[in-house]
Amino acid sequence: MTAEAEAPRATGSCLCGGVRFEVRGPVRDVLFCHCENCRRTHGTYSAYASSRREDLVVTAGDTLRWYHTDKDVTPDVQRGFCSVCGASVLWDPAGYEYVYFSAGCLDTPTHIKGAGHIWLSEKSDYYEITDGLPTSEGSSKGRYFGTPHD
Repeated sequence: MTAEAEAPRATGSCLCGGVRFEVRGPVRDVLFCHCENCRRTHGTYSAYASSRREDLVVTAGDTLRWYHTDKDVTPDVQRGFCSVCGASVLWDPAGYEYVYFSAGCLDTPTHIKGAGHIWLSEKSDYYEITDGLPTSEGSSKGRYFGTPHD
């Protein structure tokens, strides 16, 4: 079944609603990224869920803008944000099978949970991680800590 024909399994938006999206396939659990770029983008560590690229459909995107920095350790990644409210919505690494969206932008109920923490080598010092989820000092290197949810 194509993404256009399948009913959304999850929906989400930025704070002002200028950027809206639907996920028309399984949603993967949340990875918490503690890298410096995510911390600076989100104000703290990020919480990204993901789906297969072909399952994510942006349904409203007039205010969606893209940002790329050469400082990112992931080559050719773009960060999508709303130009009106400033919400960080998407993390889109070129060539990856999955695209990532801020878990906080999902409408509830989400039916997902935390899966693991990555880039602990760049974690800030003002908080501790005590949830017992799997951790990685760097990238997840293609490993996935959670299970896709239909």
